[in-house]
Amino acid sequence: MYLPDDGREFGQMDDAGGAVLLTGTQTNPTLSADNSQELLATAWGAIRAGLRADIGARTFDHWLKPVDLIGYCSTDHAIRLSLPSEFMANWVASHYTDRLTHAWRAMFPQVRNVRIESASGTVERVQVIDGLEAEAVAAEADVPNTESSQFDRRLTFDSFVAGPPNMVARNAAELLSKPGAAAFNPLYLHAQTGQGKTHLLHAIGHAFCANDPKARVLYMSAERFMFDFVTAMRARDTFAFKARLRSADLLMIDDVQFIAGKEATQEEFLHTVDELLSGGRRLVISADRAPQALDGVEGRILSRLTQGLVADIAPADFALRRSILLSKAARYGAVNISETVIDLLASRIVSNVRELEGALNRLVAYAQLSNRNIDEAFAEEVLAEMFRASRRRITIDEIQRRVSEHYKIRQAEMVSARRAREVARPRQVAMYLAKQLTPRSLPEIGRKFGGRDHTTVIHAVRQIERLRGCDTDIDNDVRSLINQLEG
Repeated sequence: MYLPDDGREFGQMDDAGGAVLLTGTQTNPTLSADNSQELLATAWGAIRAGLRADIGARTFDHWLKPVDLIGYCSTDHAIRLSLPSEFMANWVASHYTDRLTHAWRAMFPQVRNVRIESASGTVERVQVIDGLEAEAVAAEADVPNTESSQFDRRLTFDSFVAGPPNMVARNAAELLSKPGAAAFNPLYLHAQTGQGKTHLLHAIGHAFCANDPKARVLYMSAERFMFDFVTAMRARDTFAFKARLRSADLLMIDDVQFIAGKEATQEEFLHTVDELLSGGRRLVISADRAPQALDGVEGRILSRLTQGLVADIAPADFALRRSILLSKAARYGAVNISETVIDLLASRIVSNVRELEGALNRLVAYAQLSNRNIDEAFAEEVLAEMFRASRRRITIDEIQRRVSEHYKIRQAEMVSARRAREVARPRQVAMYLAKQLTPRSLPEIGRKFGGRDHTTVIHAVRQIERLRGCDTDIDNDVRSLINQLEG
């Protein structure tokens, strides 16, 4: 980390990203209990900037960015720093105490040590015994619900609008969050983007913590799982990482499809799943596709994920979209939104629930800012671009799913190497539809179909175009699929 070597002090970063001198002429000022907090904060800004440059942005943002400066204790000449959980405090104390102490001493020679604290008190520096950070594990085991604040307070079961497309998933999620013996475990939720998977995960977290305030609940994305695991391996700190996850009473992993093809991560994920399930602890997994369609994920993992309950959240139909809008509109109180406008939005915004709610929010905001009434003409004017985009926003994943269902094959076959006619022809149809209904380039389409070359996509498009002119069945299949996808 960069520190001044000429006796000067430096503090916050300037607009160009460089270090600037602390105000005042005194070098190495003396700290006291009532010393200016601004002086400490400025020094802390410089230390943070140096650490970020030294260890890299990703590692810094993950471990050191959450560190808060509490102040200076003149009794033992210690700088007090704080982290939100004992696990993080243990990790930072173990890996960065020396570096932080040297940095503070370079600015304030009277500093003797740095104390790293968490919400529950001081964390002593972890002693490494036989490669196992025993004290970190022991501390973590006593921390109830340290990460419950990660759940969005708005995303509860009460605010989740249920209907036939999502009723099974919603009821299964609520059942799993209740105390007592679990009727099934794990729970695997899958749906396209924006259909409510994450809402249900947060709702489970809220309900589980409410039912058992002492429970240890952990929620993370699959990408975060990978990042934490890789970081732990590089730091030779995998034991603490494992203890953190495997001590959870409820572990929820969002978007598990992102571990596809990551062998080391999958191996650790498998051991984590086995440890939780064998210990009777609960596991909730979400993904954008069914387990059988997770190409690149090891079979042993898939067998674990399907041994509980697999619940699909289907795209919201008109009735559910309408119910969601009415529920959302009721929260605006005095804002008058007619059912005619509600019906217009429900019929025109069909891509996903998130965009549907976004359209309503935009409509209300524009009406308030322009002091206009919300009627059909106003909605058409404000949401014209969104209406146009919604008609064309068809994803390759959705095309693959629809074609697979139509031809009664597994969606995983779309990216497989199989060339049998019963698989190859539907795959060509899906490539053709991807070219016709999405803005993706030929190379992009090829990558979505198992990394195939763009020339394969060109051949498929030409083949289906030719067959549509001479094969009535193929033409009818394509027409039917286009109607389903655009409707």
